[in-house]
Amino acid sequence: MTGGVRVAAVADGRGGTALPLLAGEGALAVRRTGTRAWTQQSPRPKGAAVTLVGAMSAPLGGDRMRVEIAVGADARLTVRSAAATVALPGRGGESAWYDVLLTVAGGAELLWLPEPLIAAAGSDLRMTTRVDLVRGARLVLREEAVLGRYGESPGRLASRLTVTVDGRPLLDQDFRVGPGSAPGWDGPAGLAGHRAFGQLLVAGSGTATLGPQLLTRASDVVQAVATPLAGGAATLVTALAPDARHLRPLLARTLEELLDGSATDIRPVPAAGPP
Repeated sequence: MTGGVRVAAVADGRGGTALPLLAGEGALAVRRTGTRAWTQQSPRPKGAAVTLVGAMSAPLGGDRMRVEIAVGADARLTVRSAAATVALPGRGGESAWYDVLLTVAGGAELLWLPEPLIAAAGSDLRMTTRVDLVRGARLVLREEAVLGRYGESPGRLASRLTVTVDGRPLLDQDFRVGPGSAPGWDGPAGLAGHRAFGQLLVAGSGTATLGPQLLTRASDVVQAVATPLAGGAATLVTALAPDARHLRPLLARTLEELLDGSATDIRPVPAAGPP
């Protein structure tokens, strides 16, 4: 099965955002769901908001899904999903593919905030996310994944995230988790026994940077760190948690702190001791 979504957002000339292209096919549909601002206190005009909707169970093994979002100059768009995406196994053990392409023009803003991806037992999903920013654009990107539904063993997930600014690399990240994916994926250098993981990237015009800083204590259920990225105003937050219920509140709180500059709970990484 194949499925795809295409969305184009452009400035409407009246301080708002129009959606001249809003199309879904196959396993994916898309709906306009009102307007969004960056924060409740944002002085900027509100932009458009859309929600991705699964029209049927997908991705199954062998499926190919693609999402293309283009935000034109001075437009503002928030993209969410109606529910978690559950990757399921196919009959023959084939991999499923999910590709996301996001382009953001100068002066534009995009919030990519889908619900978590769940890698069900026996699934094998290959996911790629490519973001092309023009200098002067602003991006908020949140990714969350959970290995296995409640009480089941994890599936396999291979994910690559690539972000460029004016064609120059800002972030190029590849990770593989799940049984047989990569040596040590669940060890101390990997997920360290956690079942949920996520990241938050805030980048672009007017963005404050953090870190490198720990966002949690060693005794906390969730472990998270913020890292500034070289080559631009950008912060990457990476977090591990036992489940999605613990993961989302930390990412949501950190996002608000990054956007409004009130990062009061963030603690610096302790200096290293003598060898």
